[in-house]
Amino acid sequence: MATDATSPARLTIWSQVKALAGSPMAPYYFIAASVSILVGLGTLMVLSASSAYALHNQVDPYYYVTRQLVFVVAGIVFAVIFSRIKPDLLRKLGWPAWALAVVLLILVLSPLGQHSRGNQNWLALGPGVQFQPSEFAKLALVVWCGAVFHLKRGRLHEPAQLAIPLIPLGGLILALVLAGKDLGTGLIIGLILVLVMWFIGTPLRVMIPLGTAAAVLVGLLVYGSGNRMSRISIFLDPQSNTDLSSQPMSALYALASGGWWGLGLGASRQKYGGLKDNAHTDFIFAVIGEELGLFGALLVIGLFALLGWAGLAVAMRSDKMFNKVVASGVTGWFLSQAVINIFVVMHLLPVLGVPLPFISYGGSAMLACLMGTGVLLALARDTPDARAYLASRKKKSRPRMTSVMAATKED
Repeated sequence: MATDATSPARLTIWSQVKALAGSPMAPYYFIAASVSILVGLGTLMVLSASSAYALHNQVDPYYYVTRQLVFVVAGIVFAVIFSRIKPDLLRKLGWPAWALAVVLLILVLSPLGQHSRGNQNWLALGPGVQFQPSEFAKLALVVWCGAVFHLKRGRLHEPAQLAIPLIPLGGLILALVLAGKDLGTGLIIGLILVLVMWFIGTPLRVMIPLGTAAAVLVGLLVYGSGNRMSRISIFLDPQSNTDLSSQPMSALYALASGGWWGLGLGASRQKYGGLKDNAHTDFIFAVIGEELGLFGALLVIGLFALLGWAGLAVAMRSDKMFNKVVASGVTGWFLSQAVINIFVVMHLLPVLGVPLPFISYGGSAMLACLMGTGVLLALARDTPDARAYLASRKKKSRPRMTSVMAATKED
């Protein structure tokens, strides 16, 4: 007897994937799963990649991964807390978050600011209390953009409403970051602003002049810095045999020697050479390619692609302007930073000093990314289909009061 072609036994893998992707809570679970794997893989690779640097600094081999685990645990706690906050409350925090980000970035430029590798992007609030406000400014900027455009949702067809106050006040955060000479983080913040404007439908007659002005500004910042000009020269001539060229060339050697399946976990050679200082930070993707091979590199890229699809699905499924803007902004932040980092490692861009989200060593970046993940999860729970699904589950889980009356039979 012929079986029905639509029966569960005849479902193809593709149809099952489509059914899973179309379920109300699919973006929520895909975001949680992809970020969890990225953080787990990143912690493992920090352990492997930082061992050589720890040996060089004569500290315990587990020193850096132990510090990273502290921030991972703290970040997970913040992610869980943020994932349970109602989007309406997050929207109310938009302006306070922007104000706090501006204050902290101003303090970075004060005597409280700390220099690191030519940039003044750290803030010291006491002995052993240092962090990078610019990492948290990314999340504050996205939430603030959501709050602004939520109020303007009925007037987004007017170019003036799209540009004000986004350009002057968002540009203030960008200017404060650039004042600390952190061009890499400034580039990410600029991309966040551009992506948010593009997502809400800003016309090309507004985007093109802004893009041109931004390109001219970047060119002037690069031309006015000898260090940045050296990075451009090395990008154009990677075999110049200078100290600065050792990192990009070592990254290419690492990726080339990894092959299909890699040399094995902990077997990287380049982390003892040109990548030594940055093997566990900005160039950790090169160590992944060397130790885990093309399989490991494609796994990381695939996880970011899954995260990107899930984040944009939240934005497309949402029925509130705040949720749409914030979901797309956080997703654009993660993806643009990941693409820039990977392109730098593959020598498709000059060295910019941008960490790989969820994977590179760094407490501020890890905390900020996991907080952003929590916000994204909160928005994933607030799509119309997700709200209906969660409400139906809540009804089904309510306890029912029943009474049993025993019948007695008279003799």
